Amino acid sequence: MSTVKGDGVSLGVESFGPEDAPLVLLAGGTTTLSWPDALCERLAADGRRVVRDDLRDSGESTTADPEAPAYTLRDLAGDAAALVHALGGGPAHLAGIGVGGMVAQGAALDHPEAFSALTLAGTCAVAPGPVDDDRPDHDHDHDHDHDPARMGRLFAHPMPDWTDRSAVAGFAAAGAEIVGDDPDAARATAGRVWDRTPGTAPPVQLANQLGMVFSALDRAPRRRERLPEVSLPTLVVHGRRDTFFPVGNGEAIAREIPGARLLVLEDALTAIPEPAAGEVAGAMLALGPSRS
Repeated sequence: MSTVKGDGVSLGVESFGPEDAPLVLLAGGTTTLSWPDALCERLAADGRRVVRDDLRDSGESTTADPEAPAYTLRDLAGDAAALVHALGGGPAHLAGIGVGGMVAQGAALDHPEAFSALTLAGTCAVAPGPVDDDRPDHDHDHDHDHDPARMGRLFAHPMPDWTDRSAVAGFAAAGAEIVGDDPDAARATAGRVWDRTPGTAPPVQLANQLGMVFSALDRAPRRRERLPEVSLPTLVVHGRRDTFFPVGNGEAIAREIPGARLLVLEDALTAIPEPAAGEVAGAMLALGPSRS
């Protein structure tokens, strides 16, 4: 891990692969650990310089006040472009996962010169807010059986003692079990995130573990209507069984962005599972740029 300064903030980054290789920037959702190690390693093995970063108020990046962030979604998009400039080797293949996918959409629209390709994983076409008629909300996926109360149980799950690493890891595992994800993997990742979180204050832990800073973030302007302007080669990756952002969200993005390829991971939920890393890496590499 290291930090890179840009636009008055420090951003935590972790790098894989040779520094002179084509750059792939993985925007955290919200921390670097949103992206599986196996995917980073596979991309690096195929001749890419892979950099995954922490968004503001998470991980090694600048932490200010997650309850009242003094920045917007547009500022986070600017951070991605600034990182490419600071790291060198651009334009970069930009990828965003979860809320990081919202950041990546904005970055591709506001700073297209900084990027050569775009991957959007497990995200939606608009930031949290009113649900468009054609975009399914949490746990409303007509393609699979679901329990309508499942997301309610997830959100009602009691918060842990944020000073207790094992309690936080157990909280993540229990949440994964509710939605049908791998509790052991969730426990391990939550523990790693806890180790990198700069403090045990609930707002800071929520920003790192759950990305709750986005509930307080100014997300204007709305960008969905501008997605047809995206001119980058684009891959949309989504889990068929995702209950937080049902697969219809990925389908909507793929319809909006000209020429976008949709890759649906049939057995995946809210994250790219380790077994799918090779398939996702291959699809990303197919977008370019060519290995140097």
